[in-house]
Amino acid sequence: MQGSLAGGGWTAAKLLGVTDLRLAVISDVHGNAFALEAVLEDLRAASPDLLLNLGDQIEGSADPARAYALQVELNAVEVRGNNEEKLWPGGRQNELARRFGTWLETQLSGPQLERLAALPLTAHVAGGEVLACHGTPTSPWEMLLWEWQFQNPATGDGFYRARDPRELRALIEPLQARVVVCGHTHRSGSTRVGDTLVVNTGAVSDQVDGDPRARWTLLERRRGHWSADFRAVPYDVEAAVRWAGEHSPFGEFEANLLRSGTMRGRGGTGGTPVV
Repeated sequence: MQGSLAGGGWTAAKLLGVTDLRLAVISDVHGNAFALEAVLEDLRAASPDLLLNLGDQIEGSADPARAYALQVELNAVEVRGNNEEKLWPGGRQNELARRFGTWLETQLSGPQLERLAALPLTAHVAGGEVLACHGTPTSPWEMLLWEWQFQNPATGDGFYRARDPRELRALIEPLQARVVVCGHTHRSGSTRVGDTLVVNTGAVSDQVDGDPRARWTLLERRRGHWSADFRAVPYDVEAAVRWAGEHSPFGEFEANLLRSGTMRGRGGTGGTPVV
């Protein structure tokens, strides 16, 4: 990577959109240090100018303390996800979420959790051309490009359907950004709304499409034109599963989630935590 990811190597020309630019985007690490390590190895080979981290950094059970440490070292531009808001007082709304939070408090220190809880909702980079958020620019809990259609609310099984394009246009146009990039859905994809490229970056951990590989996105500006390159990276899923089984009370849940590459079991029944 070129200098400090949070700003090293940046020039006035880059900020004004004169030169080419490469932004690496990660989101939804969910405490999976094993997936994150594989992503970072692939990411570094791309030599980005800046790294964005779109939140949901630690809410998972495949070595969240190490996942946190790796993310801090990146010196990325960060925004908060919905799971960072669970770290707020009263942020956990059910017994299983609170049980998971109690375990996380044994893995990370109070100041570390407080730092994550205080992350901003949005960030502007690349001279204001790029707006970064977790869910939507107004809420990390909402989805921008898609909405989840439940088939079985008890287990969380379902599929994505596209947001009404007229509704999406009404959300995007007032932002006056060249690029809006978000996470949250654990699904990679992009579209154009007027002159704005809207990008949903893939998740580092906890996939929804049956492919367990870790994901990240490279945003590139070339000759003033922005594009998105979606990356999928294999990692040692079984090592992550073993760690969760040996060090957390959520090993079975983590094993089912990471091996299947689906969101089954997110409904909070059968002893599975909602994360």
